Amino acid sequence: MLVKTFGCAIIGINATIVTIEVNSDKGIQFFMVGLPDSAVKESYQRIFASFSNLGYRFPKKRITVNMAPADIKKEGSAYDLPLALGIMSVSEQVRQDLLEGYVTMGELSLDGSLNPVRGVLPMALKAREAGFQGIVIPKENAKEAAVVGGLEVIGASNLTEVVEFLNGERVIEPERVDLQSMAQEESCLFDFQDVRGQENIKRALEIAAAGSHNVLLIGSPGSGKTMLAKRLPSILPPMTMAEALETTKIHSVAGLMGGNKTLMVSRPFRSPHHSISDAGLCGGGSIPQPGEISLAHNGVLFLDEVPEMQRHTLEILRQPLEDRLITLSRAKMTVQYPANFMLVAAMNPCPCGYYNHPERACVCTQSEVQRYLNKISGPLMDRIDLHVEVQPVPYEQLADTRCGESSAAIRERVVKARKIQEERFQRYPGIHANAQMTPKLLQRCCVLDAPSQETLRNAMHRLGLSARAYDRILKVARTIADLEGSDRIQSEHLAEAINYRSLDRDNWGS
Repeated sequence: MLVKTFGCAIIGINATIVTIEVNSDKGIQFFMVGLPDSAVKESYQRIFASFSNLGYRFPKKRITVNMAPADIKKEGSAYDLPLALGIMSVSEQVRQDLLEGYVTMGELSLDGSLNPVRGVLPMALKAREAGFQGIVIPKENAKEAAVVGGLEVIGASNLTEVVEFLNGERVIEPERVDLQSMAQEESCLFDFQDVRGQENIKRALEIAAAGSHNVLLIGSPGSGKTMLAKRLPSILPPMTMAEALETTKIHSVAGLMGGNKTLMVSRPFRSPHHSISDAGLCGGGSIPQPGEISLAHNGVLFLDEVPEMQRHTLEILRQPLEDRLITLSRAKMTVQYPANFMLVAAMNPCPCGYYNHPERACVCTQSEVQRYLNKISGPLMDRIDLHVEVQPVPYEQLADTRCGESSAAIRERVVKARKIQEERFQRYPGIHANAQMTPKLLQRCCVLDAPSQETLRNAMHRLGLSARAYDRILKVARTIADLEGSDRIQSEHLAEAINYRSLDRDNWGS
């Protein structure tokens, strides 16, 4: 007798349907083929024990399991449930007609209870795309999968509930979530109204948020770099449904959607420690998993104490900052993860931290300062649009009890500027902000008059800027013009954009 059940394999952040064929014949043996890993092969022991503890019968026959397509590696314990149901179906303990209409995934405990698995959202999306009636998964994963409309999401606590549901002996209501109310749940613990002073830094971060630009904050210890960076997500535009789904898929594949979480409606803010490894930053493993730069997709990647990071680890950022995706090639497979994030880096100006400090003396020599700054390569610095010096806040401003401008007010201006950009780039798929402009779009959208061209030419020669820096200046100037509601880039917009490139390492302190 041959029966089929259906599961999913995760490749990158997408899923593919896996057909699990279970055949019974004369004899007493168990075979599993189709490129299963050790965790999948061990499912036999978990299934046998759960059958015994729940009172189900394990067939005393020759059982052959084939997991197709056979050229895709099947890994993890999530295949326990479809394998168990296939074995029960060939022994006529589960109705096959209902079983074939559902994708089933879940890890079995020895007592038959279902443990949560990772990657449920891409599985649910694939099940809907493939035309299945629904998906049967552990109860803890049900809310996450329920954000996918047009699909029955059945959450079960144990194997008995699944068997009774498929046999028509139990009614399990499909899980439902209110997407509209979820979209209104976005909240941020940090607000710019708590920041005293630092108006120039607030302005720089507003420009960065409006155009999705990368920022480098250079300042002495305690000047507020980390505090300001943590408040950047509060002024970013709300995520669209497409962005929320894609972001949630990445976090689901990484196993970060436990605890009955549903859809991510707040932009991620990732702040890895400066001792992070290459694999931790870009992703890795024999079956590559997403790293911090992908977990920050559609959000902010904050790197504090950048010069303390390993140089070769920092250099990993160069390609994702340009392409906004990262390709991980391994012997067994090659996967791509999206990496469209805003980079916010923070660093001290020198080893002691007080170079250019208005009150405290620096004990570092000029060569030590340059050696410290050189820990960040020129090509990486070129890819950071705004270089901002953060000065200490004077006592008078710290003691001022008046609140500053709120994040909501700043965000309103940012959203207005982003809408201008969306209208500008609506004919160009994949481009939503000024930072993503191609060279051709730069020529169309960043036209300068003769005085502005002369200003930019002088700045390029004086600061020794590269062609990439030239493009970045134009993109930032375009964003400043959008914030002002100007159709054309004016000389004052260009001058402000050039000012954000004046802290290049060779000119620091000059």
